[in-house]
Amino acid sequence: MPQPDNALETSAFIALLVTETEDRMHVQLNRPDVRNAIDQQMINELHAVCAHLEDNPRTLILSGANGVFASGADIAQLRERRRDDALAGINSTLFDRISKLPMPVVAALDGYALGGGAELAYAADFRIATPSVKIGNPETGLGILAAAGASWRLKELVGEPVAKEILLAGRVLTADEALALHLVTEVHEPGDLADAANALADRIGKQDPLATRITKSVFTAPAESHPVIDQLAQAVLFESEAKFDRMGKFLDRKKNK
Repeated sequence: MPQPDNALETSAFIALLVTETEDRMHVQLNRPDVRNAIDQQMINELHAVCAHLEDNPRTLILSGANGVFASGADIAQLRERRRDDALAGINSTLFDRISKLPMPVVAALDGYALGGGAELAYAADFRIATPSVKIGNPETGLGILAAAGASWRLKELVGEPVAKEILLAGRVLTADEALALHLVTEVHEPGDLADAANALADRIGKQDPLATRITKSVFTAPAESHPVIDQLAQAVLFESEAKFDRMGKFLDRKKNK
């Protein structure tokens, strides 16, 4: 499919491969020589992706090259970071930005999704996997903590007991374990993973884009903001043309059965 007229300029990218259509963007982490370890260059390029998707909302699919999602942060760079780097939230700021993108994010996981790679996956709205996936956070074994979302997102995703096993005892989940815990929702053979991610993006694309965006915002809103935020969001959608059009078509189909 041809790229949209407002496609992201990626000619200077070296850590990502990007494919873009009217309703989705597929971003592949592409540092295969280091198992797609997340370095500063990749972070910078992912920020550029986020800026583009904030202005041009569409579904984002994240995957990795050569049978690996991301083996973690680049240890050579991580070893040299100091206090001020930690306070700057280099990875956490990016992953939080990804989690707040207007449209859903699908992480298609293959092979290793460890450390920062796992935290990037946790920031997605959906995670699907291949049977070879290994996902976990070995940071305490390296003398640091998982500070880019795992320390709080993981408890929400898999529950406190399993989160503590992963974060404090170095447990690494297999694909079957992640599926049983609903950390991933589908498992596919490697050759079918991209098609499965696109099938999920197709299902998302059948929904009304504005309703999808607003639902994602309401879903992630603080508990104390409900039910007022739900009511305000619904008030906006009740006035949308898509609501009248889609409900009208539904009623017509029902009447013609």
